[in-house]
Amino acid sequence: MDRWFLIAATALAAVGGITGMWTVHRGTRSRWTVFWMCLAFLAQLGFLSVRGEARGACPLVGFGEILAFLAWSLTLFYFVVGPPYRLSLLGVFTAPLVTIIQILALMPGVWDSNPTRVGVTDGWRETHAAMSVLSYGALALAAVAGVMFLVLDKQLKDHHLQSGLFRNLPPVRELLKCTVRLLWIGVVLLTIGVVAGFMMPRNGGTAHLLTATAVWIGYAALLSIRQVRGLTGRRTATVAVVLFVISLSVFALV
Repeated sequence: MDRWFLIAATALAAVGGITGMWTVHRGTRSRWTVFWMCLAFLAQLGFLSVRGEARGACPLVGFGEILAFLAWSLTLFYFVVGPPYRLSLLGVFTAPLVTIIQILALMPGVWDSNPTRVGVTDGWRETHAAMSVLSYGALALAAVAGVMFLVLDKQLKDHHLQSGLFRNLPPVRELLKCTVRLLWIGVVLLTIGVVAGFMMPRNGGTAHLLTATAVWIGYAALLSIRQVRGLTGRRTATVAVVLFVISLSVFALV
């Protein structure tokens, strides 16, 4: 049952991305992307509910569940930041990423078809896992907004002002504000996750925690430099994208 929820979420996100790209290609704004992503979000909630019931805990056991939770987090922050700030086109960039993440979660060898119940749970461990992956949703969306900023910036410099993508993208100032806001949200959540990681009982294997701490330092340095010395929009967006790509190394250590 949980697998079908995730398959449905993947299909709905893919439809949202395809319809969004098609309408943008035609030079119009996609209003259906939000609808399809809303349905995908409901299917993701169904997956997390069923899987969480099977685990008897937050479904973050194994790489497949972590990826599924990351996709849900990414979709959640899209709804928090996208439509309220007139960034509906953000869904056109977000939907393909959600689709890819969930396809990876469903791949053989990654997907656990027989989840076993977790024994005694630890509050610090649960907080560390949930907050860390949740923060990656915000940081992933910050990277998506950063890519949108860089695309729009390049189109402005190349004077491609008549393309459907350019006419539908929000102003660069709004994209930059969205990127920075998401970076702050992600860093705050990651701070909670890292602190909980140091508080939880550990039986060796601290590599992923140290890597997460290094990721936190990188993002904190980016925001600090921007706050104190100032940083151009292009550099902020570029570093946000590069940091997220580098930070994915944490998942290799899970």
